[in-house]
Amino acid sequence: MVDERICATGIAARLRSQWDRDEGLGQNHNAVKFLGQDYQSLKSQTLRSGRLFEDNLFPCASSSLGFNELGPRSSKTQGVRWMRPTEICKRPEFIVDGATRTDICQGALGDCWLLAAIASLTLNDDLLHRVVPHGQSFRDGYCGIFHFQFWQFGEWVDVVIDDRLPVKDGKLLFVHSAEGTEFWSALLEKAYAKLNGCYEALSGGSTSEGFEDFTGGVTEMYELRKAPSDLFSIIGRAIERGSLLGCSIDISSSMDMEAVTFKKLVKGHAYSVTAVYEVVYRGNMTKLVRIRNPWGEVEWTGPWSDDSREWDSVDRGVRGQLQNRSEDGEFWMSFSDFLREFTRLEICNLTADALQNSQLKKWSTSLYQGEWRRGSTAGGCRNYPATFWLNPQFKLALQHPDAPGQRDCTFLVALMQKDRRKKRREGKDMETIGFAVYELWLQFKGRSGVHLKRDFFLTHASSARSELFINLREVSSRLRLPAGEYIIVPSTFEPHKEADFVLRVFSEKPCERSVTRLCVCVCQQDMEISVLELQTILNRIISKRQPDGRTLRPLAVFLNLFTQNDGSGKLGLTEFHILWEKIKRYLTIFRQFDLDKSGTMSSYEMRMALESAGFKLTNHLFQLIILRYTEADMSVDFDNFVTCLVRLETMFKTFHSMDTDKDGQISLNFFQWITLTMFA
Repeated sequence: MVDERICATGIAARLRSQWDRDEGLGQNHNAVKFLGQDYQSLKSQTLRSGRLFEDNLFPCASSSLGFNELGPRSSKTQGVRWMRPTEICKRPEFIVDGATRTDICQGALGDCWLLAAIASLTLNDDLLHRVVPHGQSFRDGYCGIFHFQFWQFGEWVDVVIDDRLPVKDGKLLFVHSAEGTEFWSALLEKAYAKLNGCYEALSGGSTSEGFEDFTGGVTEMYELRKAPSDLFSIIGRAIERGSLLGCSIDISSSMDMEAVTFKKLVKGHAYSVTAVYEVVYRGNMTKLVRIRNPWGEVEWTGPWSDDSREWDSVDRGVRGQLQNRSEDGEFWMSFSDFLREFTRLEICNLTADALQNSQLKKWSTSLYQGEWRRGSTAGGCRNYPATFWLNPQFKLALQHPDAPGQRDCTFLVALMQKDRRKKRREGKDMETIGFAVYELWLQFKGRSGVHLKRDFFLTHASSARSELFINLREVSSRLRLPAGEYIIVPSTFEPHKEADFVLRVFSEKPCERSVTRLCVCVCQQDMEISVLELQTILNRIISKRQPDGRTLRPLAVFLNLFTQNDGSGKLGLTEFHILWEKIKRYLTIFRQFDLDKSGTMSSYEMRMALESAGFKLTNHLFQLIILRYTEADMSVDFDNFVTCLVRLETMFKTFHSMDTDKDGQISLNFFQWITLTMFA
């Protein structure tokens, strides 16, 4: 039998995430506080203390550096000291004259993918300051504390750090600015390392990962050997929209990693694309691409490089605008050379705009949380028909074709596995993931709670699927299908591989998502939720919303309210949805009448709240409620408030169901009395 606690945990995460998003929590302006640390509160406390901030949740210790190549016994970490910028130079600056690409030079960590993303971020000031909040400096109000914001699997999180940075031989060990006195990029890298567990967790990756964590956007990849004919135009429009772009050269073996080619390009290395331009060269229009190496040096030496002769044939004004003779890691090359020398281009679309059209189009977005669990929902890909049907399934209704007279709807599916970098310390890395899309049979259309079984997949081919299964954090594909109802099945390549994931669907026109997916694949094949599952779900959700982290105790009350008639002690999908809506309504009422926002209500506030909930009570009955549901200080917390409302609703409902002649009186036998008083 599947462990109910694991499944309920997943449901709780999905419900909590959806509720949070509905209330605005997790948006950039209302980011989740990572590890519960509130920047403003900690800064105020630190200023009052007269000491510089020290972050005990990401200590200046070997554990924060790494576990293997940067572990405590590694030669790379021998002699490392943690120093504040005020100890490294006389006049440290956070940002000087705005953030620029030369502020980001790679150190002893293999996170060029991240630095390429940061370099692209500096091209858009609005984007940059969503990640790097304004008002931070080493001057007024400095007390050694900084904060940064990152998008993580559907929500923005605010990460607090102190400013002690790893230093070796008098120099910053990791990312640094070319000038040596500017520290925003080093502090940003530290915050991202904290988010992922340690610095070493950042080693190796895809630029798209950094792109998405800085924007919440979605990334598409282009294989340059099969580039579309209008790719130069696509790149230009993407840069104009503030999209982030990265490129790389594939390696054929581990020996190739960071090998430098004859013309000084680095294999297996992440570059950022920062501009495109067309120049008149010998009477012809020539397309150029500007690229940056986050190492801050080692530049392309072929045509259109810094000192190449091609620039001599370009208009002097244009040459002065574009040519850069410094060894700063940034260089121009022709678009044709770019297609020939590089392997892959990644474009992170901030709003998933349609790249095929120069006119901007707003896409509709849906986000689903899910998990693969061994023995229940980790079914593997279609190659494993015996278990494939066990994978989570998400219903998608495409209702509006792209244009009048057309049948097809364009949408983009992006499947992202969660928290894999944090698991590297445990010896785990990215799983190989992908997805398939199936059109629903006619008999399933219009129905909620659909979960297709093995027979369906044995007799039906997919309508669309991810281009490949790959061990990247995210796999995405742009798809076109006729209007209709579909099921998306995300999976790992092999069965029994465990991971959590986020599935995002971007459509050019609004599409419907099945709300019953909140409960699909709860854990048991009867599609019902038991006491243990409900306990886990509600406690995880409610504890996040209470100042003191309290949980809900009386779960039997909830189940009894909805299962009195059948005595099953379980909730079906419809019952669970009704219960969920009631709890949301209770929380809204509680917040409305918790006037001082203390997390508790006074007896006076409690009476107003009960009346708002629709309960008209006598003074005597209200006094009994206060005696039963208040704490020693006569306050009512959310736990007791919900318990009270559920019990009142249960008793009202029970009485009215038993008062068959509607005369305001009922008659009970002994067993009815016991059942009502013991379990209602």
